[in-house]
Amino acid sequence: MTKATLAAYYAAVAEKMLPHIEDRPLSLVRDTDGDLQQTFFQKHKLPGMPKAIHDGQLEKMSGKESRILWVDDLAGLIAGVQMNVLELHVWGSLRQQPNLPHRIIFDIDPDEGLGFDDVKQAAIDIRGVLEALGLQSWPLLSGGKGVHVVVPLVPEADWEVVKNFCQDFAELLARTDPSRFVANMSKARRKGRMFIDYLRNGQGATAICPWSTRARSGASCAVPVTWDELPTFKSASAFDVFTAAALAQECDAWEGYFDVEQTLTERIRKAVR
Repeated sequence: MTKATLAAYYAAVAEKMLPHIEDRPLSLVRDTDGDLQQTFFQKHKLPGMPKAIHDGQLEKMSGKESRILWVDDLAGLIAGVQMNVLELHVWGSLRQQPNLPHRIIFDIDPDEGLGFDDVKQAAIDIRGVLEALGLQSWPLLSGGKGVHVVVPLVPEADWEVVKNFCQDFAELLARTDPSRFVANMSKARRKGRMFIDYLRNGQGATAICPWSTRARSGASCAVPVTWDELPTFKSASAFDVFTAAALAQECDAWEGYFDVEQTLTERIRKAVR
């Protein structure tokens, strides 16, 4: 897999990817040796970085200043390729509104003994609970082993409100179906079950950006799919850069995602406590 191949991939998916990444604080996963054996996370500017990857700062809810990176166009994505960036992880908020998240993510992280059928069914069940609360959601094949259930929000509630809701939601699933779900990240407690990772919903936490490549053999990608399509896939890494690039030329699987106007009302928050 060459840099030219990756640059061509991002050119092919940019139209669909940029609305999910532009102006959002980033974490980058970079490869140092070309064989995926030594990768590292980067959240701040380092010497020699291209100008297309922007550097700045923002003030968090805690009052502390935080240095951030962001991109806002295809040039930024390709600059990342030149720097051996293999994954792009994003905040759930814009840098201009850092205290107000635009989305929720529930990352379904299964125990090693579980198959992808278990993960898919869990995602579908989570969708059902969210619908009962009045919240629409969309599924993302993570490019790894799990599925992300993504819930867009109007940016009104702050990070504390959103994270508390997500924790309450995960704990509700763990209470009502303890044979399948846990809300504790401990590997020991996860035996034979799935961890509903709500921790990606705190300020400064990141999740893989839709259409990002993954730092994995096989050049898998994180790809948005429809709920109708989800049951047909055999793994969360069903797409590589070639099949994902082709998919990006078709209709948007997340049509309507950016048009949904939903908020975490007091009624919704109380329903999961």
